[in-house]
Amino acid sequence: MITILLIILILMLVGSLPTWPHSAKWGYGPSGGLGTVLVILLILYLMHVI
Repeated sequence: MITILLIILILMLVGSLPTWPHSAKWGYGPSGGLGTVLVILLILYLMHVI
């Protein structure tokens, strides 16, 4: 389960980088969403839910 979550998080990180021309104007939206997901997963991990 942890391995699958790590792979998904890495793919989300690569997808949120504004390196493509069409994503240059996205701002902090994708990385902010990814940070929120990371915080939620960290809390769940510390509570021993996952």
